[in-house]
Amino acid sequence: MVAIAVYPWIATALHAESAADAGKQTGYVTAGFETNTNWYQTDPKTSATVPDGRFGSNNYLKLDYYRSGFSAGMQMETYAPALVGYSADLKGAALTNFYLNWKDEDFSLTAGTFYDQFGSGLLFRSWEDRAIGLNNALTGARVTYSYKDILNVKALWGMPRFGMKYSSTQVKGADLSFVLSNLIGVKNTYLALEASVLDRYETLDADRQADGCSPNTTGWSARINAESHGFFLKAEYVDAGTKHYYNTSYAGEGQMFHRKRGNAQLVETGYNGHGLGVNLSLRRLEWMDSKVVTDASSNVNMLNYVPALCTQYTYMLTTLHPYGARTGEISSRFTNSGEIGGQIDVFYNVKRGSWLGGKRGMKVHANFSTYHTIAEEGTFKSGNLLFRDISVDVEKQWTKKFKSTLLWSYQEYTPSYGASRTTWLSNIFVADLLYKFNSSLAARMELQYLVTFEDQKDWMAALLEVSFAPHWSVYAADMYNHGMTKVHYYNGGFSYSKSRTKVALGYGRYKAGYICSGGVCRQIPAYTGANLSLTMLF
Repeated sequence: MVAIAVYPWIATALHAESAADAGKQTGYVTAGFETNTNWYQTDPKTSATVPDGRFGSNNYLKLDYYRSGFSAGMQMETYAPALVGYSADLKGAALTNFYLNWKDEDFSLTAGTFYDQFGSGLLFRSWEDRAIGLNNALTGARVTYSYKDILNVKALWGMPRFGMKYSSTQVKGADLSFVLSNLIGVKNTYLALEASVLDRYETLDADRQADGCSPNTTGWSARINAESHGFFLKAEYVDAGTKHYYNTSYAGEGQMFHRKRGNAQLVETGYNGHGLGVNLSLRRLEWMDSKVVTDASSNVNMLNYVPALCTQYTYMLTTLHPYGARTGEISSRFTNSGEIGGQIDVFYNVKRGSWLGGKRGMKVHANFSTYHTIAEEGTFKSGNLLFRDISVDVEKQWTKKFKSTLLWSYQEYTPSYGASRTTWLSNIFVADLLYKFNSSLAARMELQYLVTFEDQKDWMAALLEVSFAPHWSVYAADMYNHGMTKVHYYNGGFSYSKSRTKVALGYGRYKAGYICSGGVCRQIPAYTGANLSLTMLF
């Protein structure tokens, strides 16, 4: 599926000079406006979602002011209404972000709205991602202190955003990083010891209080970060505190809620240098969901960052069944405390002039990732397969004008989210071909095929994109399920860019599925219609 991209707002400075004091900086303002608007129509072949009024529109206006060590800003958002697939809590218009910040070489102080994270984000992360409709910024206060690149300390308190408002949940925490290598003066080696603590407080309802649930959830993490001569090692242990999950078999007797202690272990290691990159990630998660508001059903109700550690694809057929990390769930079907697994990434730049690289060299990338349920809670025993992916892609510049990328991906996943051993298999083949006719005209073609005996059987897809630099780009694409449904998911459009303005207009049919960003996904229904994206920087 090819959709109009949600272009992030990028700050660009407009400097102002005082007429009375020429040459003296008086500050500057950055501003950005973004709108993503869809018009929907009925489509009997896909049962497309058509909201009341047939329109959806997400709009963002951001203003920031900077002067020396001081900055201030705000963000206004309007959903009129929100695009289909976005949280129902995003509606209306509001001033959602506002902050004041002061900093020098050692200190910083923020009051108002801010984003931050501890370590990898497993314990805590607040961030904005408009592609998936997520914004869990904190409104409160934060202070940081740094001492000679040896000690970095931060402390924060705030209430996380939920929908268009800020929740009554309170978060307070501290983060410490101690760079031991800088203290002892070791060169060409970096060694840091880090730790965090986070307390989340939420007023509980009467049932939870009666069952002995605590309004406070306190967690912590400990980390080590080392690099030397191309080798690196990152390790993190997280104790996320005690969580409470509804007992689906509760019938008026016994405990209404299960108490589960969240924890995670993450190890990342590898080597980068001499044209070779090897990255190994191993992770175990158990009861690691962290929510802004307990029991709220919103798909962006999260207070930490638990991405899927596997290849993040962009090609149409490779993203039909993206993997989402399993953080622990209790349902009427089965209980799954989390996931265990990892991935290995290998990159190699084949040298120019070698027998394999030829005149212009070649880039080779391979990935293997696999994740399983945890067979026994509290152990490292793996259970049913959740997801497995084996992929190889080769990028080759054949001439000054022609470049190709060939990809093969073998994906195996469970339709039951690990409840059974049944899995579905897909083999996906992609050819991505780019030809530059001259400095202002280029054409790119994607040819894709998916082979499977399960689900909706085989798929094929094609994309043609033509760029007329520096302003215009047009594209047309189609994704066709010829194995079962015989439905075409066609779309096309154009974009125009000039200076700090970019506008894109498209029309098409979009399949129900997922949109992912940074390993975090949101589910979208099928829809058909036109979409307009406009980004303006002032």
